Amino acid sequence: MTPTRYFIARMALAFGISRKQRRMAEAASETHLLREAEQLLGQRVWNRVEAVEELGIEYWNLRRLMTEKTSITEKLHSAESMLTEAHHQRAALLTDKSTKQEQLDGERSELLEELDHLARERDEIVRNARGLRRLYDGLKTKLEVLKSESREDEQTTATTRARMSELRSQFEALKIDRDKVAARIAERNLVLDEIDENLDNERKKHRSEAAEAFQMIGEANRKISSYKAELGLLDTQMNQLYGEIGRHVSRNTKVNPHCREATGEYNALVEVMSALRRSINMNHRLAGN
Repeated sequence: MTPTRYFIARMALAFGISRKQRRMAEAASETHLLREAEQLLGQRVWNRVEAVEELGIEYWNLRRLMTEKTSITEKLHSAESMLTEAHHQRAALLTDKSTKQEQLDGERSELLEELDHLARERDEIVRNARGLRRLYDGLKTKLEVLKSESREDEQTTATTRARMSELRSQFEALKIDRDKVAARIAERNLVLDEIDENLDNERKKHRSEAAEAFQMIGEANRKISSYKAELGLLDTQMNQLYGEIGRHVSRNTKVNPHCREATGEYNALVEVMSALRRSINMNHRLAGN
């Protein structure tokens, strides 16, 4: 609102032409612009107003808030670094196995292959023993039948008994082999149990480390949220102080040399702010306020 427009609007108002809603809307828009300009000016010149006695409380409160903001910003950066490290640790734990766990897995696979071979060897011995037992039982039945039919002779009996004795020896040898293989299987099973226990301990350790990483992530996120909320509150308080400083120095540049010195390079902005205040006042008068 310029003086010329104000004069024209006053003339129109004298003839009953009132645009109250438009004037109020313009005043509201200009007030918003003025507040932003005051805040911007205060932000640019606040560190130059220590000598302005009327702004002592705003200046020193800003100094205090600046120190708090620096401290909280450092804590925020530290928490963000902790979060990044925890994410890297979690990713590594979820995708990689430890060297010891890989070694145990390899030993376990080899041991399972050995146990499978021993089981097949034991089964082969048992099959051979059953075959020998079947032959032995056949010869034994032969002697019993010949005896019952009174047809046995010394030569046949001697030959049959010699063969039965040979089969018993072979059977006893197979029993010894079976017991050796069984003992070997039992021994390797104990080793397998030990490997499984070590693997379980490694997995528990892995899960424990992953849980620590997840806990670190949660803690870091909580800290980051808290610090950001504190910084938001500080920025709100500082913007209010910037606005107070910008309002005071822009209103007093002509009467206070310290204000004039502080706003020296921002004279153009101060002039715009003065024009906005005049326009707001004129709009309010035209609206009947």
